[in-house]
Amino acid sequence: MGLFDKLAGWLGLKKKEVHVLCLGLDNSGKTTIINKLKPSNAQTQDIVPTIGFSIEKFKTSSLSFTVFDMSGQGRYRNLWEHYYKESQAIIFVIDSSDKLRMVVAKEELDTLLNHPDIKHRRLPILFFANKMDLRDAISSVKVSQLLSLENIKDKPWHICASDALKGEGLQEGVNWLQGTSYVILL
Repeated sequence: MGLFDKLAGWLGLKKKEVHVLCLGLDNSGKTTIINKLKPSNAQTQDIVPTIGFSIEKFKTSSLSFTVFDMSGQGRYRNLWEHYYKESQAIIFVIDSSDKLRMVVAKEELDTLLNHPDIKHRRLPILFFANKMDLRDAISSVKVSQLLSLENIKDKPWHICASDALKGEGLQEGVNWLQGTSYVILL
């Protein structure tokens, strides 16, 4: 990228496009989060489980996001790795009320972090500890501990408590991702 492109980016004259993978186990709220991030007139009322993957786009003040919403069902998780090379950021969604599958979420995260297409790249990872509205939800701090996020030393990461149905915590995450991705893209 040339100096003028960087200068235009710093001045906000040019939108950057970021390819984001949205991952997590099935029923964690990935599609609901992505739906809430779209403009209100583009949001869907009925959310159905993602089969395979879907592609969504939304914009912030300085970035244009293309999000690959990947199915979290066990039989589709092997598809994730086909999108690692093209991704510039990852959103990893955790159902904070599903304590039984927290170990499975950690295993999937560890597999992701150790994949050759991810391991040596400085991709930002945004974690949403989702479904905070549910009575059995554990805090984002506890989710962070159960997933051993403190061991991620070679990638910028951030965790947000979220309630995708109400949209709570989503803007904080997008703001972090926007700031981090913007720095990485320059």
